[in-house]
Amino acid sequence: RCHIKVNMAEEEDYMSDSFINVKEDIRPGLPMLRRIREAHQKEEKHREANLKNRQKSLKEEEKERRDNVLKSALGSENKGFTLLQKMGYKSGQALGKSGSGIVEPIPLNIKTGRSGIGHETLIKRKAEEELENYRRKIHLRNQTEEKAADQFRLRLKNKKEELKLEGDLKRSQRACHQLDTQKDIQVPKEPWYWFMPEKEEQEDEEEKGEKEQEEDEYGGEELSVLEKLQILTRYLREEHRYCIWCGTTYEDEEDLSLNCPGPTSADHD
Repeated sequence: RCHIKVNMAEEEDYMSDSFINVKEDIRPGLPMLRRIREAHQKEEKHREANLKNRQKSLKEEEKERRDNVLKSALGSENKGFTLLQKMGYKSGQALGKSGSGIVEPIPLNIKTGRSGIGHETLIKRKAEEELENYRRKIHLRNQTEEKAADQFRLRLKNKKEELKLEGDLKRSQRACHQLDTQKDIQVPKEPWYWFMPEKEEQEDEEEKGEKEQEEDEYGGEELSVLEKLQILTRYLREEHRYCIWCGTTYEDEEDLSLNCPGPTSADHD
């Protein structure tokens, strides 16, 4: 019996190592989470320490020293500034005898690229050349367009003048046909003196708008519309005392010369 009681007492000892180990193993997940959290915190502290203790590169240190020097004004310990003070210069005063020079020092342009000296100037010159070429192309294109527009206006003007001359010639031919008939003239002095609609329609069908070549009395050269108009209006004035611009038949040559402005269309404008 005593042996049994002792065993029971040993089994019920809550302070023994076996009992403590058993209690710790009941929830194994909590210690694992705690260890992971502590490892993360340790890693974060280590990273912050590395950032604080990180050494700066030579370029960064050089840039920082240069910026600090440029931000601070020259002091009396600078030999150049001391010489300027001896010559009467005061801090903040403009340079020059009359005080018209610069106040701030010339800024530094630090070259950071790897290209050679003059490369930036070359790029700038190329950009200016490209711009100049572009402007030249635009100027030439504008000149070409303007020239084409002038030629079109000139052709249009010539076409209008040609149509006007043709209309005046037809009016003169009709008037000549009528006045010659009134004088019992059966055949025109020249075939083209009279307006022949049937002949003109035949020409349009056969020649597609091109007129049949006529020979004048002085040779075998083709007469232009203007030349035909000048010859015909002179014939009307001399033979019939008639002016197509006035639309009037005058009594005699004196009446024609006194009351008609002239033998051309421009004289009647």
